[in-house]
Amino acid sequence: MISAGEREFFESEGYLLIKGFFDRERDIAPIQRDAYAIIGLVAERHGVDLARTGFDPESFDQDYYRLLETDRRFAGEVYDLAKQIPSFLRLISSETSEALFRELRGTDHAGIGAASYGIRIDNPNEDKFRSHWHQEFLFQPQSIDGIVFWTPLVPVRDDMGAVIILPKSHKDGLCVYSKGTTYADKVGAYQIGIHDEAAVVAKYEQVAPLTEPGDLLIMDFLTIHASGENRSARSRWSIQSRFFNYNDPVGMKLGWKSSITTGTDVEALFPDNFVSAPRS
Repeated sequence: MISAGEREFFESEGYLLIKGFFDRERDIAPIQRDAYAIIGLVAERHGVDLARTGFDPESFDQDYYRLLETDRRFAGEVYDLAKQIPSFLRLISSETSEALFRELRGTDHAGIGAASYGIRIDNPNEDKFRSHWHQEFLFQPQSIDGIVFWTPLVPVRDDMGAVIILPKSHKDGLCVYSKGTTYADKVGAYQIGIHDEAAVVAKYEQVAPLTEPGDLLIMDFLTIHASGENRSARSRWSIQSRFFNYNDPVGMKLGWKSSITTGTDVEALFPDNFVSAPRS
């Protein structure tokens, strides 16, 4: 499904951008259309007047900001409901995506982790829920050779906060993490961060590929990455899903644990990769 050169790049760099992997009309537009409809229904439910002009894939989210400005909770309803769109679920479990994962990992048993997929809406200048530097495997311990699938629903430009990747970082294994230190002011899993983060990040170059709806960005489960800062006037809508390999011996030993958001205790699962306080 990809060239030998692309596969070699992915194995070497820990990420790969595949332009136009999904068809915009067949795969992306139905999700945008359903999101547009959900925005309207949430507005109707709460009595928020919208001057609707009809669905346009280029501006399907324009009325979302009216909800965000009226009451942050209304926007939160859209965020939760978007994950339940059938066209979205079809996309993340598509035969082409599964075939790509199987090809890259040489497996005939691929899985999608429980609670490992969703549609993110990262609002402008709202950093509370921005994903800081991390590796997916710690938070999605299904298999160490898993792959993140990421595709945008809106064009992602520099000021919108593209995904920032540290190429080749996957070759250095699972990082050491700490909880409630650097990110003590955040909630839940967002409190977990790479120990001595600045020193770790400084070892690598950084890339932030710009993407269009239909593009697919894939990352190794051990590749260190983070969300960029959205300083634009538009929310960054993006789709994430994560494939894992049932045949991976590390995942099998762990019992193919589900996402940390389902209650998996990653500190107990990876005791050698956590420190409770900064080391001298």
